[in-house]
Amino acid sequence: MPEPERDGPTWFYSRILRLLTRRKIPFLVGGAYGLRFYTGIRRDTKDLDLFLLSDDCQRAMALLAESGHSVKWQSKIWLAKTYSDNHLVDLIFNSGNGLCPVDEQWFEHSSPGALWGIPVRFAPVEEMIWSKAFIMERDRYDGADIAHLIRLKGGSIDWERLLRRFAEHWPLLLSHLILFLYVYPDERSSLPRAILSRLMERVKEARVLNGTTQRLCRGTLLSRTEFVKDLEEGFFDGRLIPSGLLTSRQLRSAESL
Repeated sequence: MPEPERDGPTWFYSRILRLLTRRKIPFLVGGAYGLRFYTGIRRDTKDLDLFLLSDDCQRAMALLAESGHSVKWQSKIWLAKTYSDNHLVDLIFNSGNGLCPVDEQWFEHSSPGALWGIPVRFAPVEEMIWSKAFIMERDRYDGADIAHLIRLKGGSIDWERLLRRFAEHWPLLLSHLILFLYVYPDERSSLPRAILSRLMERVKEARVLNGTTQRLCRGTLLSRTEFVKDLEEGFFDGRLIPSGLLTSRQLRSAESL
């Protein structure tokens, strides 16, 4: 990747990367640059996504503020930002629904590479698929990214580990595998036949997802806005404990920002 132009967005991005690297704050590159690294797909983007452990995000925000950069906590649940003019760097330590926290596994299975001549590590394919699977907003859907990652990296994906990541949300993974079969009918070899068969057996055995004593809507795990009506009609928000991982207070805090 060519050296960044001074005062352009990549100049700002590279400054942030060098600062974090110099101060030994671990981070992983994801988002559009992670997708390009694994698939070669180039996409216009207005930000750089960096993934950090929660404690390291706190450290990074303090460092950036001390260094004179503008910083903002977008959500105490999952996201902080540093910015210059219209250029943004997202510091991500979880997913918006609270289900995909950045932990040591992200770093253990990351891939080495470089951006603008700076050595970096990229978020693992498995974690990219896991976190992207839950993004189904009206104005953003990451299913195509998942399909491209499977088509180009399916042979090297640790499918058992990915399945463990999804845990009880395995039907969502299955839905993306079935979508892949529809999108690429001649690329079946990219899919894990054993896991696909296992998940289909779960469906046959009616083990999709156990019912609850409440009328549960897990749609809020996929979109913040498209299932609000269901909540208004009395459905229980799937983001909240015990179905999800967030407390009512955390959810209110996130939605107030």
